[in-house]
Amino acid sequence: MSDQLSDKQHALDQLSINALRFLAVDAVQKANSGHPGAPLGCAPIAYLLYHKLMRYDPADPKWINRDRFVLSNGHASALLYGALHLAGYGLPISQLEQFRQYGSHTPGHPEYGEAPGVEVTTGPLGQGFGMAVGIATAEKHMAAVYNRDGHNIVNHFTYVLCGDGDLMEGISHETASLAGTLGLGKLVVLYDDNLISLDGPTELSYTEDVTLRFEAYNWHVQMVHDGNDLVAIEAAIRAAQAETTRPSLIRVRTVIGYGSPKAGTSKVHGEALGVDAVKATKKNLGWPEDKTFYVPEEAAANWGKAKARGKKEHEAWNADFAEYKKAYPEPAAEFERVIAAKLADGWEKKIPVFPTDKAVATRNAGQVVMNAVAGVVPELFGGAADLTASTKTIFKDSPSFHVDPKGRNVFFGVREFGMCAMVNGMAAHGGLIPFGSTFFVFSDYARSAIRMAALMNVHSLFVFTHDSIGLGEDGPTHQPIEQLMSLRLIPHLTDFRPADANETAACWQLALERKSASFMALSRQDLPVLDAAKYKVAEGVRKGAYALDASGKDIILIATGSEVSLVLKAAEELKAAGINASVVSMPSFRVFEEQDQAYRDQLLPESTPKLAVEAGATLGWYKYIGHNGAVVGLDRFGASAPGPIAMEKLGISVAHVVEVAKKLVKK
Repeated sequence: MSDQLSDKQHALDQLSINALRFLAVDAVQKANSGHPGAPLGCAPIAYLLYHKLMRYDPADPKWINRDRFVLSNGHASALLYGALHLAGYGLPISQLEQFRQYGSHTPGHPEYGEAPGVEVTTGPLGQGFGMAVGIATAEKHMAAVYNRDGHNIVNHFTYVLCGDGDLMEGISHETASLAGTLGLGKLVVLYDDNLISLDGPTELSYTEDVTLRFEAYNWHVQMVHDGNDLVAIEAAIRAAQAETTRPSLIRVRTVIGYGSPKAGTSKVHGEALGVDAVKATKKNLGWPEDKTFYVPEEAAANWGKAKARGKKEHEAWNADFAEYKKAYPEPAAEFERVIAAKLADGWEKKIPVFPTDKAVATRNAGQVVMNAVAGVVPELFGGAADLTASTKTIFKDSPSFHVDPKGRNVFFGVREFGMCAMVNGMAAHGGLIPFGSTFFVFSDYARSAIRMAALMNVHSLFVFTHDSIGLGEDGPTHQPIEQLMSLRLIPHLTDFRPADANETAACWQLALERKSASFMALSRQDLPVLDAAKYKVAEGVRKGAYALDASGKDIILIATGSEVSLVLKAAEELKAAGINASVVSMPSFRVFEEQDQAYRDQLLPESTPKLAVEAGATLGWYKYIGHNGAVVGLDRFGASAPGPIAMEKLGISVAHVVEVAKKLVKK
């Protein structure tokens, strides 16, 4: 009898796996675009996770204690969409039929916020892996902070499916190394080890011993030799779940395009199978050749068991949380607040106001702000890429996360790209406002992750210091030129380049409130402090740009960051020469663009000549200065010299601003 039950279950498993396979194949074929090979090979892995091993509730896709699944090889999106449909998420067959079509919720690569159950946006290879490390970091920290005496209200796994491309990309090396150091025992990566990449066999470019590589990172590594062996895959996953001190990698030897005439070749990687090959594949796997988007009733009922199980697990968690809330009302209230992404009432009262008697570098002001709000914004969590002493992004009263998972200081090491991807994963996890920091010029290393933060619209904060040639002697390799304007080009990313300590405080407040991705460009050098009350700095920053002096009608001087104090001095010299200049500080292009047209026109009237001053690339300024304006900036690389000398020699000086302003007024 047990053999008969086993045979019956095996047949049901295979029916359910093939239902997933052919939802993916049919979606790709209907779109005539996509990647059918990975879904055909990896469907058994997805089936085991969603049907049996993961804890989640499709009725509440944002349940905080759900297991997370990250499809790092995002080109296999049809596999994820099929699994989400079969598992009972709100993703109907009609959406699978609109795969890769305009306006659908099933884009070519998974996008956060489009379909329920998609945890992060993936596609650029390796970033899903990196974000998953961030998710697992968030889980470990929040578990340490909130769990009490058997009430494990934060206790979930992060599962990743990745491919060769993910592990080739440098970001996987960065984040896998750190994951091992941090001991992220609830991170489980299943590696689709199919020996094929888009160009052909992986032996053309990828011959390292992956097992030894990950063991060297302090990972727990297993090998499953047959991607269709459900017993072996399940045993490996359960062994990974039992390993609590190290992250786990499970190598699963699959056949790309399993069952198709193109199986085991790169031909099945990045294009639809074709009508004849689809029929042949269905025939090979015993599937009706004349049916598309077909899910047999037995398979649907089998997949549906996961939904009932998830509801039961969620209800058990709710009951446990209710008991936890009675026993520990204060941490429970804080937990509810942070997962709702709501800042504590009155938190902004901790934002400091800086006196004007002493110049302050905006990086130092940022450190003061961070530590001033640390007690009332406990969800603020992060660190730097081996530069905390330089970027000043450290909580003075908190240990390292590595030493104590309750600690809020993460030492990311020299891993800018990995750091920013991890920050995005932490933000997507929920319950934290994460940040990462480095020198501004090294944002180039991390640009793709910064772009991903904006694309996902998650609350990631990036703190960049040493924001211009004013940093001095390190020279052109460390002096940002194009980075500021370049990052302003990223849609939905908020830019902040504050002029002084009080603008820095206001920018930090706005960055914490906006709940979207933003970056700060902060100075190494000390800058004069604006009178917060006189200039209404906090109110002005909320408008993105504001007048420090609106009395001049001859010309408007516009600046950001360290150049604001420079143009204030230039305005004084111009006044002595009989030219009345207004001065505008513009700490954020993005926030200024959000203001109504009347305010923008009033601040920057078209008829008045305008001179923009910024120690960086000039290109983006022309939309503000118009046909009768000019820019004092840098369209060349910097120079190795003390900061003030570099600024002077390269034309970022009061004298040069006055000279250009006089020429504009005379036109």
